[in-house]
Parts: sequence; C-alpha cells; structure tokens
Amino acid sequence: MRMPMTAAGDATPARGQPGPGTGRLARLKLWARHAPALARRHWVFAVLLTAGLVLRILTQLAYRPVLLYTDSTKYLLGAYPGDDPPGYQLVLKPVLALGNLDLIAVIQHLLGLGMAVALYLVLLRRGAPRWLAALATAPVLLDGYQLQIEQIVMPDVMFEALIVIGLVALLWRTTPTPWLVVTAGVALGASATARQIGEIFILPAVAYLLIVMPSWRLRAKHAVLVCLAFALPILLASARNYADPQLHSFSLAPYASGSIYGRMAAAANCATMRLPGYERPLCPDATQKRLLGPDGLDHQPTSPIRGAWIPSLSAADRMALMQICHKSVPVTVGTRVTYHEVATMCGQVTSDFDRRVLKQQPLNVLASIGRDTLKLFALGRTTSTGDPPISRWQFQTVYPQYPPYIAISHGSLVFGTYTPDGVERQIGTGANFRGGNPAVAGPLASFLRGYQLDGGYTPGPLLALAALAGLAGSLAALRRRASPAQRATALACLLFFTTGVAALVASDVFEFNWRYQIPALVTLPPAAALALTLLLRRRSRAAAGGEVLPDPLEAGHRRHDDQAERQQDHQRQPGTGLRQEGARDDRPDDQGGQDSQAAAHSVRLAAGHQPGDEGREGAGQVGG
Repeated sequence: MRMPMTAAGDATPARGQPGPGTGRLARLKLWARHAPALARRHWVFAVLLTAGLVLRILTQLAYRPVLLYTDSTKYLLGAYPGDDPPGYQLVLKPVLALGNLDLIAVIQHLLGLGMAVALYLVLLRRGAPRWLAALATAPVLLDGYQLQIEQIVMPDVMFEALIVIGLVALLWRTTPTPWLVVTAGVALGASATARQIGEIFILPAVAYLLIVMPSWRLRAKHAVLVCLAFALPILLASARNYADPQLHSFSLAPYASGSIYGRMAAAANCATMRLPGYERPLCPDATQKRLLGPDGLDHQPTSPIRGAWIPSLSAADRMALMQICHKSVPVTVGTRVTYHEVATMCGQVTSDFDRRVLKQQPLNVLASIGRDTLKLFALGRTTSTGDPPISRWQFQTVYPQYPPYIAISHGSLVFGTYTPDGVERQIGTGANFRGGNPAVAGPLASFLRGYQLDGGYTPGPLLALAALAGLAGSLAALRRRASPAQRATALACLLFFTTGVAALVASDVFEFNWRYQIPALVTLPPAAALALTLLLRRRSRAAAGGEVLPDPLEAGHRRHDDQAERQQDHQRQPGTGLRQEGARDDRPDDQGGQDSQAAAHSVRLAAGHQPGDEGREGAGQVGG
C-alpha cells in the first residue's frame, strides 16, 4: 500500500498516523488516544490481560517480599555452587543491586504478562483469529501455578520467557532474517543457563530453519548462524564456572550429573540386572521405589545413593569400590592424627550404574518416563507416591518454610544448609537483602489458594487436547496440496509443538515435578491455536467455493505486514525509501493497487476482523 505524495515528493502520513517529524511525546499521546479503539478491537485479549494483571497484583500484595524455596539459596547466596547453571543467579545480581526482593517478583510478573502479549502478536501474524489467539494466552495469564511460580525466586519464569522470545523471533516472519535468527539462538541458548534442559531446544530450532528457508544455501547459513548464537550464552556461562576457583570446570552445572540416578534406579528390575557386587546395593527394592520415587532416590537421606550400605560390603567388594571412589579420613590415636583411605560413593560409580540400566533395560526406562509424562494430562493436580509434593507450588495461607534452608526466626528470614557431615549451618539472613520481613496478607492468600485449587489452573484434559491438536497441525505440513499460507501456519504449529514436547519430555527423563510442567502453558496452547487456524481456513475456503483466502504471510501481502518497518526506513531516508518501494511495486509479479486492497480486505476477514474495521486502521491494528 503506497503512501500519498505531496507536491514536494514527500510522503503524507495516513489519517491517524504520526508524521515523520512528530516528536516521541506526540506519538505516545496519539497512540494513547487510539488505545480505547485498540482495546475494543481486541477486547477478548484485553479482558484476559486485565484479569491477569489483577491476579498478579493480588499475588504481589499477598506474599511479601517474595516466596522462597529450598533452591532459592542457590540463586540468592550462591549455595551449592555447580549444582545448577549460573544464568538465573547472574541475572539476579543487578536486580538486587538496584532494588530488593520485591523487585524480583515484579519483574517476573511483568515477564508473565509480556509472554502473553508476545504470543498473542505472533499468533495474529500467523493468521489466527483474534478470539482464538486471545484464548491461547489464557493459560499463561490466569493459571494459578503460573502466578505462584512468578512470585517465587526460581529460574522457571526466566526459562519460560526465553523460550517465548526464541519462538517469537523465529516465527515473526515467514522466513526469518539473520538478526531474528541470532535473537532466537541467543534466547534459546540462554534458556539453558537457567535450566540445563534448554540445551535440547537447538534441535527444533535447526529443524525449523532447515524446512522453512527457501534454498539450501540459506538453510545452511541460518542453521550455522542459530547454532553459533545458541552456543554463545552457554559458552559464556561455562567460562564463568571455569573462572570460579570453587569450580574450575568448563560446564554449565558440573555437579548436576548424578541427578539421572533416580530415574534409572526407579526403572531398574533389580532381579535381572547384571551388576558388580559393589553396585548391587545401588539398586533399590520395591518399597524404596514406591516411597521415594526418582526425586527421593536422588535427594533423600535414605536413598541408596548416600552409601550407608558401604560398611556392610564384603572385603573384596569394598576393596574394588575403594579403587574407584575413596577418601581420606582422620584417625586419632592418642595425640597423633593419621589418615586412612576408605571407600565412598562418587559420580563414577553412579554413572556406571546408570549406563548399565539404560543398556540392559531400555524399555523399562522408556516406560517409566512415559508414565510420568502422562501425569500432566490427569484431570486433577495431585501428588503421586514418590513425586515431589505439589504443595510446594501451591499458594499457602501462611508463609512457607523449608528448614533449615528457609526459616523464619523472630520475624526475619534465615537461610541455612547442611554441612557435608550433616550438621545444620546458617549461611545468611533476610538482612542480606532489602525488602522487609516475610508477611502474608491472610484474606488475599486465602482467595488465591481457593482460586488455584478450585479450578484456577489449566486442566490436564485440555492440555491433552492441545497436544493432540498440535500434533495434527504439525502433520498438516506434510500435505502436498497445502497452500503456502497453510504450510507456513503448520510449520509454526510444528515449532511450538516440538519445543513444548522437548521441554516436557526432557524434564521427565530425570523426574516428574509439577514445576517442570509449566512450559506447557506457553507452547501447547499456541500450537493448538495454530492447528485450529488451519481448520478454520479450510472451512472458509470451502464456504467460498474453493477460493483460497489471502494470508498476511503470503508474498503478495508482505508489503502490508511490513508497512511500519518501511515507514521507519522512509523516516531515515525519505526519498530513497519511496523510490525503492515504487520499484518493488512495479515488479511484473505485482497485481496492482486495487487487487492489493481487495486482498487485504479478504485477509482481515479471514483473520477475524469485522466489516467496518477498515475505518479504524489508524487506531493501531495489530498485524494479522
């Protein structure tokens, strides 16, 4: 769509649009005047966004300054260095330097709202009707578990936000530009510095680029580009750990490798396992499996991984174990102290046990992972025996404590840990951080708890339907007769779906935790929305007698979608921008201004716009 020209050859701004010379304040005032019209056009999303904002304000007021969990000491005080990637801890340092604990929750709540806005915009750009795009954002806006995790000092919101940034960057255009590819790679790579399973996101990102780019040269170029961008934050975080004198290890989380033991031990059939004598006690009995589960087998003091059984080993097995894992212990005889080598547990032994289970009983391992994966789709939110308690991620009417890690003494927060000998040790207090003493507003906390437990969450069957719809929409990319617009939508659905599945299954490989299911809220509903968009398009085409409705992402309408970008280019180089646009408009494959306007009208109808919306174009239409 060309802009009107003045006699001097300058572009005349469209009605209701700010001119090139308009100041920033005047432009903001203009957009503010159009905000009511924008809210009316997108009223479903406006209602949901407002509800999400209100719920977040109530959450912020109900629990001051923030909620804390046992792992929060890792990110606030650097406890257990090397157990988790350092990304979240590095992000918190400037936040705490500039503000207090309250600011962490505020930023995370804003990220929650921002994720909803970003998902809504990218779904509109991919042709979803406004009402459908809005409904796809309802889980991240209204889910009580999402609200709770935003109030707690944990890396999950950072992880979610980086996933959304990466996916939105890849999907913002039909064929992403190099800068969008770099943005996506850096964001998805940075997610691995929050939770290490983010390393798997390179697979769907590269696969998407290899499919969507039009030539092999561009496919190779963009695949290499996203890999380099993806590796950058991981390398920086690993270098930080290498420079840390406590760690001196070039890896994201050098001490986290043992966490797969719980899954392997829970899946193993000990009666048929072939193991060395010193590894046999690592295989738990049926009672331990049932009561501890993968999480307890990794972390509980009664787990075989703690090595309490070592003294009962035979002399031969104990000697064989000591050749692999040993430590020096002091022995005092009178006034003389000597050191003796004794057998102990170490990662080398548990890693060998894990490999043996996976090699000898792979089907058992897959079945164990599959059973946990299906728990997400259950009708209610409950805790299975052996799983981490879901109460950790539910609002409480009192301030939650996890002594000795998080406790309240004389009204103030106290942070503690255990020494290697099992002795409790204090490592900090609330005085280390600004934000005041912990407090709970009883009525608000009761309301939020009732909201969360009595239906204020995304039901498992709804997520199951979203997953099935996402799978069906992804398979639509294989249809030979699919139009370019349909294929683009199907590929977008595929990216959301595969990224969500990768995040969920990669977490379940280690253990099931309701906290680890949160990424489903920002991946599966958008995938389902895009799948339904494909279905609605097919029905619209059938109702129109087989006519294919134009799509904003098709080549003939790329100029319409990118109008704002060309206006910015024109502001920088007015004459050049118009000449280049005119040259593009004179290409042989251009169908002319009238055809473009008629097609744009069809696009708006296909995307859910109502007749009469054309007169409100200047009111801030969100692309779609």
